[in-house]
Amino acid sequence: MSTAKLFEPLSFKHGPAMKNRFMLAPLTNCQSHADGTLSDEEFHWLTMRADGGFGLTMTCAAHVQARGQGFPGQLGIFGDQHIEGLTRLASTIKAKGSLAAVQLHHAGNRSPKDLVGDVVCPSDDPATGARALTLAEVEHLRDDFIAAAKRAERAGFDGVELHGAHGYILLEFLSPKLNRREDRYGGSLENRARLLFEIIDGVRAACRPDFQVGLRLSPERFGVVLAEMHDVAAEVLRQGKIDYLDMSLWDYTIEPTDEAFKGRSLMSIFTELPRGDVRLGVAGKIRNAEDVMKVIDGGCDYALIGRAAILRHDFPKRVQADANYASPPLPVTADYLAKEGLSPKFVTYMRSFPGFVAAEEQVPPHDEVMKMWMKTDG
Repeated sequence: MSTAKLFEPLSFKHGPAMKNRFMLAPLTNCQSHADGTLSDEEFHWLTMRADGGFGLTMTCAAHVQARGQGFPGQLGIFGDQHIEGLTRLASTIKAKGSLAAVQLHHAGNRSPKDLVGDVVCPSDDPATGARALTLAEVEHLRDDFIAAAKRAERAGFDGVELHGAHGYILLEFLSPKLNRREDRYGGSLENRARLLFEIIDGVRAACRPDFQVGLRLSPERFGVVLAEMHDVAAEVLRQGKIDYLDMSLWDYTIEPTDEAFKGRSLMSIFTELPRGDVRLGVAGKIRNAEDVMKVIDGGCDYALIGRAAILRHDFPKRVQADANYASPPLPVTADYLAKEGLSPKFVTYMRSFPGFVAAEEQVPPHDEVMKMWMKTDG
């Protein structure tokens, strides 16, 4: 098996090309400061991956409003106080030969009440205690996503990715279950998708012409309908205003759960869509060189590497050196993870994933907040 095609550059409609087909997935790591400013630990974790050969290094989800925080130690981009740390991060990632991107995020009804106090959702949500956003608050949310993109631009990042996956606020607006609004942001799919498209338009208008815009979507779970997510993805690709679409699938090999789409891979539903100049990638259990090849051969332009990048900071370099490269078997020790750039806080978070950290070191999750995020990463 030759992996040469994985190391061909990938151009985008806007901005610089990726040097290869490996994108670091945006990964929750709980390492930054309580006020959202960048910590040395998160800086070290991310810049190690840039140095390890990733064509694009993406931050964890960075919240665009203080009340949109989703987990302890989350990176913030909701105020100018975050720009200094973000500038340092972007500069170092780019100096190591990787593109630099911030993922923009608001947790919506998944915001822990003990962190934010006021938990919000498109509509009242008795299951989580979240209240409905007013129309003015929806418009403010849109503007705060755009303002966060401007901060990323000021900090020197090549672009941003909008987090429209995993049951967070943008996906909540797309859900007919969670979005029961009766104004222009609710009802029809066009209305439920309005916020997403307004943010894309706003970022594109506010930022420089070569600023990259990506979008992450998850097509199933969290109250969304696969046929509708297919249509949203198709319209995003048709408009061609973003540079890349990142589909978070949990497992790139699985079939859809929706009976109407059975008999094919979930990935193929999106690779078959006309995409013009927009690049398409997937995340989900891509752990070995063979997996990356199957994703590219299956019609994707790039692969998002999640847990395999936790296990090896230089996953791309290892694949380039060995076409049969496979991730280390689980579980691994805390000492092993520390050598791969994970701080004690990040190791504690990874202990929430059964079988990831060696049993003799595994402890029950110490915080109910951690349990909420166990199944959300690429």
